[in-house]
Amino acid sequence: MMKPLFTSQATANGGRDGQVTSSDRVLELELAMPGTPKAKENENATNPEQLFAAGYAACFDSALQLTAQKARLRMETEVTANVSLLKDEADGGYKLSVT
Repeated sequence: MMKPLFTSQATANGGRDGQVTSSDRVLELELAMPGTPKAKENENATNPEQLFAAGYAACFDSALQLTAQKARLRMETEVTANVSLLKDEADGGYKLSVT
């Protein structure tokens, strides 16, 4: 089994219209579904898909930089992740898509 280098923790309260806070309190964010009244009254609210996209893009960009460094290439990288919430018509549930 691999040994973790570190572990991050965040806690959500109130679901998609609640709050999310990291254990070190660096992140303390209001959540709101896009297009809802809460999102309209709180322009600084985010959503889980935005948070997922930010983390995914940062990790993937870091992997690109490491790969370039190992190949002794000097290059600037930039990754944009698009995360979508999808309705699964087959089972009535939800899925995430990342491009």
